Amino acid sequence: MQVFQTHSARVDSRLSVVTGLTIGLLLIGVGAALAYLAVASPMSQQFTPDPRSGPLRVVVGALGWTLLIAAPVIAGLAGVAWLAGTVERVSTLRGRPNSMAGLSRFLGPEYAAATGVRLPDGRIVSEIIGGPHGIAVFEPLPPKAVTRVVQGRWELRVGKDDWVPLENPLERAVRSADRVRHWIGENDRGFVIRVYAAVISPDDSLARTSKCAVVTRDRVPAYLDSLPVQRGFSPERRARIVEDLRVA
Repeated sequence: MQVFQTHSARVDSRLSVVTGLTIGLLLIGVGAALAYLAVASPMSQQFTPDPRSGPLRVVVGALGWTLLIAAPVIAGLAGVAWLAGTVERVSTLRGRPNSMAGLSRFLGPEYAAATGVRLPDGRIVSEIIGGPHGIAVFEPLPPKAVTRVVQGRWELRVGKDDWVPLENPLERAVRSADRVRHWIGENDRGFVIRVYAAVISPDDSLARTSKCAVVTRDRVPAYLDSLPVQRGFSPERRARIVEDLRVA
């Protein structure tokens, strides 16, 4: 099995992590500064109308207080969102370097794999494996220590007791598979390739859906072997897919 590791994508991802941390902390700092101006500085008194103020003064004061209250909240939430996204990217980076280790012993030369594939729309797909079945897209689950599911909604821990919404990993894998299908289809419009979505889970506790499988790392070869061989996916077409993965 050929394995392509996109080192440039990892470098870009590390840069995006640093950028995300910087932007998130700056936004939180801006939110804190705006909150201080709203509460502890004389600036807020300018928007407090006295009993003899006219209607225009009252309207201006109301708008000013709205901005003073809303701006710190919006900046703080935006900062938390940036930090949450950065934590998610960090978890992806940690699991990426050795993600394909050992698979070559179980998958033959008709398979090709790539990690950290950057699609034309900018989205990075963690793992792609092409073979007689078509293409399988894999997304690793984020660590259990920083995630939870509440009433079907995924959340990410960003502090000791702070949680923010997180994109459902199974839905993310399905969307990644759709993007890969579109990407491959642009290069070979005369052939519709099958693209499967799956998440890599540390155990079997997560239930699969009708569109996304759930497999443990050691069960990936068995999962690929269970997929039906796609007719018409000739060696020539597979070679083009391998080239696409190599240059992606």
